[in-house]
Amino acid sequence: MAEPVLRELRDGVLLVTLNRPEKKNAFDDRQWNALRDTLDEAREDRAVACLVVTGAGKDFSAGQDLAAFGGSLEPTDDGKIGGYPGCVEALYRFDKPLLAAAKGVGVGIGATFLFHCDVVYVGESIRLRLPFVGLGLVPEAASSYLLPALIGSQRAAELLFTAEWIDAAKALEVGIAARVFPDDQLLEATLARARAIAEFPVSALQGTKRTLLAARAAGVRAAHDAEIDGMAALAGSPENMEAIAAFLEKRKPDFKQFRSG
Repeated sequence: MAEPVLRELRDGVLLVTLNRPEKKNAFDDRQWNALRDTLDEAREDRAVACLVVTGAGKDFSAGQDLAAFGGSLEPTDDGKIGGYPGCVEALYRFDKPLLAAAKGVGVGIGATFLFHCDVVYVGESIRLRLPFVGLGLVPEAASSYLLPALIGSQRAAELLFTAEWIDAAKALEVGIAARVFPDDQLLEATLARARAIAEFPVSALQGTKRTLLAARAAGVRAAHDAEIDGMAALAGSPENMEAIAAFLEKRKPDFKQFRSG
């Protein structure tokens, strides 16, 4: 079985590749746990100055693999929190420069992950989406705080309330992406920037990242807690079940049936 996350360390830059291309790099528990461990180990490894995350094949990540949904707050056999909860906690505490090279589809966590990155470069093929209202749910991964902080409250609200697709031009316009590259140049351009960053002292890079994390820590935690409460209230609701059924049946969901009056 292929490794769900690939790692390659060179010149102080750890290249991390989400490796389920046949599933558009959608997350199952193995990939959640592998990315969690990669982030935690890279924090402690003095040989790692900077981390770049990308996706194998044509896409960054299609989000949670609904056919392999799992993960909970229960510890895994190694005593760590598994699945999505453990991975996002590792992401929240990752205290070194984090860059993304994203192309193709980025849905759900495939989009919200980018809001945690210090620099985001996208390919011309990028198509991001925040699908949560369309699933009868609320945002995730502290995106309800990070996205408004990144692009402004009105633009963030528009994207969250409409669940519209975000192409490369839109991602650049609103500030989700720093630059757009042709897909075949994207990864090398991102690695070149990462190598330039990695020339500086790891202690200074890590210290600088910690100041950035400290400035937003309270907002991230408050948003995370509110999102968890919202998810708990709405997961399994009639609207959420209709959204899932519509997805599986490849049809448009009918939410009007749940409106009273």
